[in-house]
Amino acid sequence: MPRPLTDDDFIEFDPVQAKLGQLLFYDKILSGNRNISCGTCHHHDLGSGDGLSLGIGEGGEGIGKKRVAQSAHDRIRKRIPRNAPALWNLGARDISVLFHDGRLSTSDLYGNGFNSPAEEWLPTGLTSILAAQAVFPITARFEMAGDPEENEVSGAVNDRIDNAWPIIAKRVRIIPEYGDAFVEAYDHIDRSEDVTIVEIANALAAFMGREWRNHDSAFDRHLAGDETALSNTERAGMDLFYGKAGCAGCHSGPLMSDQEFHALALPAFGPGKTRRFDLLSRDVGRMGESDDLADAYRFRTPMLRNVALTAPYGHNGAYATLDAIVRHHLDPQKMLETWEPKDAELPNAPWFQAVDFIVQTDAREMARHRAALDITPVDLSEPEIAELVAFLESLTGATAMTRPLGRPDTVPSGLSVD
Repeated sequence: MPRPLTDDDFIEFDPVQAKLGQLLFYDKILSGNRNISCGTCHHHDLGSGDGLSLGIGEGGEGIGKKRVAQSAHDRIRKRIPRNAPALWNLGARDISVLFHDGRLSTSDLYGNGFNSPAEEWLPTGLTSILAAQAVFPITARFEMAGDPEENEVSGAVNDRIDNAWPIIAKRVRIIPEYGDAFVEAYDHIDRSEDVTIVEIANALAAFMGREWRNHDSAFDRHLAGDETALSNTERAGMDLFYGKAGCAGCHSGPLMSDQEFHALALPAFGPGKTRRFDLLSRDVGRMGESDDLADAYRFRTPMLRNVALTAPYGHNGAYATLDAIVRHHLDPQKMLETWEPKDAELPNAPWFQAVDFIVQTDAREMARHRAALDITPVDLSEPEIAELVAFLESLTGATAMTRPLGRPDTVPSGLSVD
């Protein structure tokens, strides 16, 4: 059993910067074509996710299951290759690696505090790994940047990633309301002209770190000594989680994640996150970052607080329910045999249907995928599975859906708020 999680386990982000970050988080001014915000795929109404297996970033319209693949420029060319991760408790001090494949981690390798896809071009001054994470979706072609021929942001990224950040920073700082807010929020900013992508990222991190901090679930109350917090069914599920079912082997510690990478043989579909010269439509997980064959098909262990609010589950959102993802952990091979494409929650885009599941026609790739498995099957009865799911549901915070700031009605750019 872990020790209780407390406020001392979290970075104490500045509330003024967080308020500024709230506006930026929902402002489409950060995207190349001014048509998508961070909040589009990490929405308050959807537990800080988007409710989709693989979402549609730049070029889509709407949120959640109502999002459609439309664009004023061109029809989108690719689904987002991985499930939009939830943002709960990402401001914890102990977090040292982010993204499903861990391509961002704390490190002195490049002299800027992080090992990241930007390598030595990542700017200095980012105050947390959460701030470092914030600069990447806005430069990702299929997430927020758009195609190079569509706008100056994506065109700059096509040359070198750090060329886009000054363009985005200027877009923001020339809006008077933002310029004044940055001067108020940062002691070292005397004029709006001083604002860079660093201050924008740090404000976004302050918002995410404060907004989605939550550890007041029944399980947290139990850890703090309240013997009545869990029902008999939830307590039985907790005993299975930390005992017979073996869940705590990976979902360990106060954050309920070992921050390591494990292969679960989840159903394969979608465009995948391929390596630079990988021509297959597949996702090799951690190996794409490490180039180590031993890391093939391994993905980062997610934290579990408020997990009942963040369906679908898995790095590609293969399973729509907690019951299904639990059953996969207990018997991956059996679940692979019964999984069907209709189980994936994919926004309709007919021109993708020919390739959405094409990886499953590659017998050799599927054999490698099935063979890479880090979990051992566990035989649980139907009542025990129900108890385990009940425990996972007990991880939902009492105030999880009552966030400090929420979604703003308007943003300084005047663009629509999803």
